[in-house]
Amino acid sequence: MSIKALIAVRSGSQRVKNKNLRPFAGSTLLELKILQLKRIHQFDAIVVNSNDDEMLKIASHMGCETVKRNEYYASNEVSMSDVYKNMAENIDCEIIAYINVTNPLIEDETIIKSIETYYKLRAKYDSLNSAHLIKEFLFKDNLPINYDLRHQPRSQDLPDIMALNFAVNILERNTMIENKNVVGVSPYLFCIDEVEATDIDNEIDFAFSEYIFKRKSLLTEKGDCF
Repeated sequence: MSIKALIAVRSGSQRVKNKNLRPFAGSTLLELKILQLKRIHQFDAIVVNSNDDEMLKIASHMGCETVKRNEYYASNEVSMSDVYKNMAENIDCEIIAYINVTNPLIEDETIIKSIETYYKLRAKYDSLNSAHLIKEFLFKDNLPINYDLRHQPRSQDLPDIMALNFAVNILERNTMIENKNVVGVSPYLFCIDEVEATDIDNEIDFAFSEYIFKRKSLLTEKGDCF
């Protein structure tokens, strides 16, 4: 059963300008993610889906399959549901591993373990989606939603609420088309730690991720543990 890694990148990022191609730890987020996925031998291929010719050229030179995305599906107006469906319709495989370039701190071993877990549990769950625990005091409409103000727990004793981080998402291509999402009807939430879950959504995230990435790379070269 064929499985391909799908990288979706576009031009026109709003909060962090040109983040996919902006210098990051001596490279770029796109190139680093491609290099990482090439180390994951479980993948039959890596597919880069983009509206940006420069990104597609980089991907092609690095040995990836490429799909030129229609500008409509790269706009800020289109629903992500329609984007997911369109991307799945334009990839040839049975299983898609949708992996974000904006999660540069996830480890190779974590991705490999997620693939192994997906195959082990796919008879029960129709997708595997990375998530992390949120141990914070949450409010909505000025009221707490995960604890009782009159009996405040310690933060570590708060309920296990999970947040999707989209670092890795694995599901059948047909499921992605039918649901118009990378999350299935019966998802398995694959828990990763908060550092690996870091998603670059603003300038602080970018700076933090680059610092940690460089530090981890330096310690790896020295043979030390992070």
